[in-house]
Amino acid sequence: MTTIVVVCKDGQVAIAADTQTTFSDEHKLLAGYDVFHDKIFRIGDSYLAIAGSAAHDLVLQSALKGMKSRDLTSRAGLFETFRKIHPKLKDHFFLRPEEDEEDPYESSQMMVLVANAHGIFGVFPMREVYQFARYWAIGSGRKFAMGAMQVLYDSPLTAAEIAERAVTAACEFDASSSLPLTLYSIPTEKDKHS
Repeated sequence: MTTIVVVCKDGQVAIAADTQTTFSDEHKLLAGYDVFHDKIFRIGDSYLAIAGSAAHDLVLQSALKGMKSRDLTSRAGLFETFRKIHPKLKDHFFLRPEEDEEDPYESSQMMVLVANAHGIFGVFPMREVYQFARYWAIGSGRKFAMGAMQVLYDSPLTAAEIAERAVTAACEFDASSSLPLTLYSIPTEKDKHS
């Protein structure tokens, strides 16, 4: 349960997330009680955040850091990286890949948003990878965040300001998302060379 957003606009990419951890319908851990409340982590020049079980955070960080080669800069690169990670998730981290028995592939049980100078990407449970042109959101507050970004995207606001307002809107209405939020913003590749 979370709200995570990515935005790409005017040569900037931004990723933002709320800071509440929800254990069940009855238990939550707010940022003031959690030393490690930032849901966004950095691998090389990329920022990543995960929706799904809180256990995914350390598992994915460890799996990615342990890879000899990884590519988080393109749709194809992300697909190959997550394809290579999937057996490790099962064999070394004890992932249970079962979801619906009619699914065509085993599930990695997580949704990941990635932001870097090459754009904004989403990796979904069966290793589907999308590169988004404008924005996207995952987690329990995604509908509120998507609505906010739809309204704000064509305004004069920056990518970071849109991401901040989207997470704030989700935290206002989603019971499983709370402020404060964390946010990271970087220039896109073409802007770095300007």
